[in-house]
Amino acid sequence: MPSLQQQLSRLVYSTEQGEVCPACRAPINNCNCQQQADEQRLAGLDGIIRIRRETAGRKGKGVTSITGVPLAREELKKLAAELKKRCGTGGAVKDDVIEIQGDQREVIKTLLESRGFRVKLSGG
Repeated sequence: MPSLQQQLSRLVYSTEQGEVCPACRAPINNCNCQQQADEQRLAGLDGIIRIRRETAGRKGKGVTSITGVPLAREELKKLAAELKKRCGTGGAVKDDVIEIQGDQREVIKTLLESRGFRVKLSGG
């Protein structure tokens, strides 16, 4: 049987590294899980941005949703902010989909085409 000193000498808890990412078990400062997720999402896109108008599940309120934007998550948020400012409405980024309040398809299409993206109007 090990002595009391040997039993107590085991490391039980350490704050040396700080917070640890649950996915890769690396320190949060060195974690690159988010970057890898962005790279996988971008690899699965076909290069066409699809703009559609949705009303389902929104109590009849129309929302313009923009999917397939080949940008990283931070750049996607900046683009959403610019689109909201240009359209003069609110909106959000949810699950890599930009949602802009109201039917703003034409304004968004011209703005994205001027930036060099391939844009397609889809849906109703």
